Amino acid sequence: MMTNASGVEDQLASLGRGWDAAAADATTAADGGPQEEMRLSRTGHAVVSVFLGSIMVLGFLNNAVVLVLFCRFKALRTPVNVLLVNISVSDMLVCVFGTTLSFASSLRARWLYGRHGCMWYGFINSCFGRGIVSLVSLSLLSYDRYSTLTVYNKRAMDYRKPLAAVAGAWLYSLLWTVPPLLGWSSYGLEGGGTSCSVTWTERTACSHSYIVCLFLFCLAAPVLLMVYCYARLLYAVKQVGRIRQSVVRQREFHILFMVLTTVVCYLLCWMPYGVVAMMATFGRPGLITPTASVVPSILAKSSTVINPLIYILMNKQFN
Repeated sequence: MMTNASGVEDQLASLGRGWDAAAADATTAADGGPQEEMRLSRTGHAVVSVFLGSIMVLGFLNNAVVLVLFCRFKALRTPVNVLLVNISVSDMLVCVFGTTLSFASSLRARWLYGRHGCMWYGFINSCFGRGIVSLVSLSLLSYDRYSTLTVYNKRAMDYRKPLAAVAGAWLYSLLWTVPPLLGWSSYGLEGGGTSCSVTWTERTACSHSYIVCLFLFCLAAPVLLMVYCYARLLYAVKQVGRIRQSVVRQREFHILFMVLTTVVCYLLCWMPYGVVAMMATFGRPGLITPTASVVPSILAKSSTVINPLIYILMNKQFN
């Protein structure tokens, strides 16, 4: 008994505050047990709920418009738009199955759905909302723009490659979001205690190995592929800049600009969250406060609202 009590005391003493506290009580609060004191004030939770409610409604409506237009007008069913619509599907799914849970929890200032609900939210938000599907789709779309504009030949529309890319993006996302459900790292409460994610603050070799792999293969690799594609495209544009472009070629460059805008906006939304997550993982315990973790999380979720606006405003076919 004394040995067990001493072990428990040592474990509790190692827990940090701030972001760490949110992850530390995931097993109690998410099980439906008593929670620790609120990590945000009532006013803070109210502000978060307003932002989440707005993101949930606008994200759903904006992406619904994109999907309805795509289904209704045959002219929009191009190979490029297949990948863009895939991102809209991903964004809509997280609005319906993820953001709704964190919005309702923020209204009550506590997580409402127990441990299994937390695991579900963490999985859904990582697979759809954390942007693995979206980021992989954007990197594949960037490669498509690179191959189209550098090795251009006129041919009928081929849907096999974009459909294979869509399937590959989902399978790749599942490959990296299922492991925490099976014991390689885990999903737990984060930030203000009303949402769940990968437990960035779990100080184990198992958790750290997963997080390092997640960042290497689900962030660094897709971003490097996009940087390579756009660097080569920039070089190609300079090479042919003085040559008069055909109407078709000009349209392809316009699509390129739209895709590049989408990529930049996506990274601006998600990079702050990635930086904060890495600081929480490898920084000292308590380095990231609840407020500091909530702000980039909301910014990241806002990408579900911004992406469809870019498609509608910048894509001449949608107009």
